[in-house]
Amino acid sequence: MSGNRRLPFPFAAIVGQDQMKTALLLNIIDPGVGGVLIKGEKGTAKSTTVRSLMQVLPDVEHVKGCAYRCRPGQGRALCPDCADLVSSEMIEYETTPMRVVELPLSATEDRIAGTLDIEHMLQSGKKRFEPGVLAQANGNLLYIDEVNLLEDHMVDLLLDVAAMGINYVEREGISFEHPSRFILVGSMNPEEGELRPQLLDRFGLCVEMKGERDLSSRTEIVSRRLEFDSDPEAFTRKYAAATEDIKDDVLNARNNLCNVTISEDMLTAASDICLHFKMEGHRADITMIRAARANAALNKKRRVDRADLETVAQLVLNHRIKRRPFENSKFDAEELRKCLQGY
Repeated sequence: MSGNRRLPFPFAAIVGQDQMKTALLLNIIDPGVGGVLIKGEKGTAKSTTVRSLMQVLPDVEHVKGCAYRCRPGQGRALCPDCADLVSSEMIEYETTPMRVVELPLSATEDRIAGTLDIEHMLQSGKKRFEPGVLAQANGNLLYIDEVNLLEDHMVDLLLDVAAMGINYVEREGISFEHPSRFILVGSMNPEEGELRPQLLDRFGLCVEMKGERDLSSRTEIVSRRLEFDSDPEAFTRKYAAATEDIKDDVLNARNNLCNVTISEDMLTAASDICLHFKMEGHRADITMIRAARANAALNKKRRVDRADLETVAQLVLNHRIKRRPFENSKFDAEELRKCLQGY
C-alpha cells in the first residue's frame, strides 16, 4: 500500500487511524517530542501514512547549497563550512520543503553515518567527508520501515544522534561532526519481533495500530484505494484543499508553539499521571508536556488543558508501561480519567 512512487497517497484521504496521524503531526510541530514508533499488524497503512506526510510538511529555511541543510540560529550545530560562512558574514539562505528520508534496512553503518576519506586526507592533508543518510535527514523526517529488523547497534546509533542533534564520525583517529536534527519515525509489525525496552523508551510517542473493524470504514478504504490507483493525479487534486488546510494548520502551530502556555496545575497533572503509571526517570513527563503543548497549538489554543493531556498520555505511556514476562498489560484510559479528575 505504498501508493504511486511519484505521487504518494494523500494524507488527508487516509480513513481513520487518528492516533497515528496525530502523533506524526505533533512531532512535526515540535520535533523535540522525540519521534514516534508505529506498531501494528500488516496492511494498516503505516508506511502509506508516513510517506504521505511529504504533502503536508512545512517549508524550512536553511543555508543555500549546504549538503547538511544547516539552519540559521543553530549556533554550534553547524557544519564546518557554514561556521566559516557565518564568521565571514557571507552566508545566504533559501527555503525548501521538509522531506521524508527513508533508511533502507540493508544500509551499512558507513552508509548511515557517512565516512571519512582517509586516502584523500593522507594525500592532501585536508579532511573530506562523504555524507550519509544522517546528513540527508538533517532538518527532515527520517523513516525506518520494519525498524525492529534493524540491527540493535544501528538503532542505538540513530537514537543517540536523534537525541544529541549531532552526528560524530571518527575513523583512524580523525574525526568529523555535522548537525543531524531529524524527526525519527519507525514502523514495525510486532509479529516479526519486538524492540528492546531500552530502545522503546527512546521513542517519544508510540501508536499501536489495528485494522478497521467497522464495515463502512473498511469499504471506504477499499474505495479510495481503487480510485487512487485508477488515477493518482485526479484523486490527489480531489483532496488538494484538505491537504493544504492541514499543511497550514501545521505551519501555524509551529509558529505559535512558543506562545502556548502551561499552568502549574497542568505540569503537576502530567507528573501525577507518570507517577500513577509508575514511569521511571523523567523522560515521560517531559515528553508528555511537549506533546500536550504541540496538541494545544495544533488545535489553536493558547493554554494546555486537560483535554490535551488526555489526548497525548496514551501515546507517551503505552510503550513505557512495565510488563512482566508473558503479560500483555495495556494502557487503561479509565485510570487516566480518574487521575485527571482533580485538575
